[in-house]
Amino acid sequence: MEKKTTKSGSLTFKGRPLVRSGNTIYYGDPGDPYVAMLQILSDEPFQDTRLPNRISVQIWSTDETLRPRERVVKKTEKNTLYDALNIASIWLERQLSEKA
Repeated sequence: MEKKTTKSGSLTFKGRPLVRSGNTIYYGDPGDPYVAMLQILSDEPFQDTRLPNRISVQIWSTDETLRPRERVVKKTEKNTLYDALNIASIWLERQLSEKA
């Protein structure tokens, strides 16, 4: 998985910021027209930690004039965090290039 830490210490994936708050991971720049929201719906034990095994992926418009339901552009569920980040990255890139 391609993840890097910037000089300020924030985590990125494929050049876009990742921010985690509880079981929610926000992916993308909030200043862009779209961001991805990944919600960890369930996890399972693995060695000394817990791994997500059900993740909701949604691409959201950052247009605050829209109602929450209108802001969701695409959504799916994945069984691994890697698969969730990968589809979020692909969808977000496509959505941002359509609106550019």
